[in-house]
Amino acid sequence: MESNASPAAAAIYPATPGSAGVRRSSRLLSSTPGSTKRAKEVSLPPVTPSSSRKARRALDLSSPSIDPDTPNRPEKRRRRNAGRPRKKVFYKKVIYDGGEFAVGDDVYIKRKEGSESDSEDPEFEECKVCFKPASKTKIMIECDDCLGGFHLRCVKPPLKKIPEGDWICNFCSDLKNGKVVSWPKPPEGKKVKRTLKEKLLSSDLWAARIESLWRETDGTYWLRCRWYTIPEETTAGRQPHNLRRELYRTNDFCDTEMECVVRHCYVLSPKEFKEANDSGDDVFYCEYEYDINWHNFKRISEIDDDSIEGNGGENGEDSEFEMESSSDCSDEDSEYEKEEKLDSPSSKKNRSSTLAANSRKGRVIGLQKIGARKIPEHVRCHKQTDLEKAKAALLLASLPKSPPCRNKEMEEIRVFVKGAIGDLQCLGRCLYIHGVPGTGKTMSVLNVMRSLKSEVDSGALRPYCFIEINGLKLASPENIYKVIYEQLSGNRVGWKKALHNLNEHFSNGNNNNNKSGKKEHKPIVLLIDELDLLLTRNQSVLYNILDWPTRPNSKLVVIGIANTMDLPEKLLPRISSRMGIQRLCFGPYNYKQLQEIISSRLSGINAFEDQAIEFASRKVAAMSGDARRALEICRRAAELADFRIKQSVSTNDASSSVENKSKGKYLVSMSDIDLAIQEVFQAPHIQTMKNCTKLGKIVLVAMVHELYRSELGEVTFEKLASKVINFCLHNREELPGYDTLMRVCCKLGESKIILCEDGTKHRLQKLQLNYPSDDVAFALKECKEVPWLSMYL
Repeated sequence: MESNASPAAAAIYPATPGSAGVRRSSRLLSSTPGSTKRAKEVSLPPVTPSSSRKARRALDLSSPSIDPDTPNRPEKRRRRNAGRPRKKVFYKKVIYDGGEFAVGDDVYIKRKEGSESDSEDPEFEECKVCFKPASKTKIMIECDDCLGGFHLRCVKPPLKKIPEGDWICNFCSDLKNGKVVSWPKPPEGKKVKRTLKEKLLSSDLWAARIESLWRETDGTYWLRCRWYTIPEETTAGRQPHNLRRELYRTNDFCDTEMECVVRHCYVLSPKEFKEANDSGDDVFYCEYEYDINWHNFKRISEIDDDSIEGNGGENGEDSEFEMESSSDCSDEDSEYEKEEKLDSPSSKKNRSSTLAANSRKGRVIGLQKIGARKIPEHVRCHKQTDLEKAKAALLLASLPKSPPCRNKEMEEIRVFVKGAIGDLQCLGRCLYIHGVPGTGKTMSVLNVMRSLKSEVDSGALRPYCFIEINGLKLASPENIYKVIYEQLSGNRVGWKKALHNLNEHFSNGNNNNNKSGKKEHKPIVLLIDELDLLLTRNQSVLYNILDWPTRPNSKLVVIGIANTMDLPEKLLPRISSRMGIQRLCFGPYNYKQLQEIISSRLSGINAFEDQAIEFASRKVAAMSGDARRALEICRRAAELADFRIKQSVSTNDASSSVENKSKGKYLVSMSDIDLAIQEVFQAPHIQTMKNCTKLGKIVLVAMVHELYRSELGEVTFEKLASKVINFCLHNREELPGYDTLMRVCCKLGESKIILCEDGTKHRLQKLQLNYPSDDVAFALKECKEVPWLSMYL
């Protein structure tokens, strides 16, 4: 594609140097010839408030072509302003050194002095082979890898027309194939000048966005900029998915003088970059923001730009700005024409440390908060190994589309929900799902609701409203009223007002709608995870929620999930009767099911031995049957095996590594699983349990036994003390006193094994186990000091 720029594109993006006849990649198709040369700055003697009126008039006469025509103000106002101190003046647009700079523009900024003159900016980009610029007859194309320009006749083999799609030069192609490449050398006496784009991508220049512009009291012009950074300067380095012209916007701001600005560049969003045509050589791509403090990335489209602090130019009123030329020298009265009303504290804070190179004062300071100061030698762009893929697949956050080994339970849930929604009267129903942790209860319900949503979209099922609430996310049980009402109506009110409105909604909602002529409201499916956390002293929250489905016009379906099996029997009769008899139990996984779950995660990845997966499944099935614990053990085993293999590869040569791989030494073995099990089940808190006193072990076992018996998450000190005394009586141990037991509980609380209620120490103080009961059973089941503890675990 030839380099004839369209008028519309030229109006949007001014001509930039080094772009004559260069064909860009599929992302940047062509460029615009021409360049914007910097005009010489007119140096004038500084004007101070104490200067005489005659001196100013002489200065005006000496430079009539520069001084703008400004009306003279009355003499009284001039005298009145003469004693006032000067203030900063903010501008929306400034003409400086022959260039026009506005708030929101992207510019190149000098990084340091002396390495290479930033003023040596070539007018046209030259061919990397013949070192001649492009012309109308000699079209150039750009390599998508090195971003170098080449004539069609200079490449090997020569090209007759511009190829479609991405194009890579023969030099980059030979480098990828491992060949030795010798780049062409320029003719004798010719000096090769790098473009500003090349300097930016090699960390010799900076790119920044102008956030505000102002003039100081001494007449100097300053700007507040927001830095861009190249991928190599982040802690992650350049990744395979990064484009060659990609930049990251940072959350680092600084104040610097206008003398540091070289000229404009253009940092575009993904949509603008895709549509950029004939946009020149100084066009870059930016999609993410890089946090210099936490070293993480976030998509710019998800960030609210209005919440960014320190944008003095954007926060001011339009009346605060004016068009200004830095070469103009106005009289004293113009200093008070626009006063600064917004003085951001962030600009004052950053004024003490100028972060850009200043040619007048000679300061050389860089982006000190960015992770890497130079391009790293090793860029992490290697191909993922099977062990690395296995570690990513075994993460708990990577959820499968459908939980395996739960087809029967999901079918029962699907039949229940479809029967409740499909009923014409849509009478309210309740379903209670229980099971030990890590058995896929919540995942199965959510998978069923996703499948039903697809049926609603296809028209096979009547529309309904789905609300999901987790009891762990509620500050108090009463807040569930606020969450339900907000998701139904979109209004946020207090929980008492929400309870009143929900009672009216579920009591006579259809009658009111029929009288007013409105449509009937949709059926509502309410999923409450961790239902047992809604228990209060009078159990009113659970009563109200389970009472709504019993009302004739409610159209409410409640699905409750908890780990307690006999929760309905422990509730008041009026609540247990409303919960109904429909229950669904999720039993713990056996070793075959766990083996199937792990194998489904590792489908297509040859990283584990079959015996290793079976060993991990049997070990976890014997302890708790928790699938999350099995996945955690396998992922840790993969990390240990990966570390072991990398150490062996670093010491052995390539031939031995191939031999080890053929022998299966690069797979996760049973020894790795055994080490992972020891790490998981021998964590510091387990070691603390094993090394605590004899009475402390009895207290922990008694606490686990009491929590299992009561099916609650906490126990009072009085009940725990009575349980410990009963254990000691039956097993002929010395009976401890209440003071001794209180000191033991305090010691366990200091080590964070148990959590104690805040306040004074008394018999009704509540205690809670800080770790799963499986860890207590694993730590104390084979205790030789107190062998009878195994009977209660």
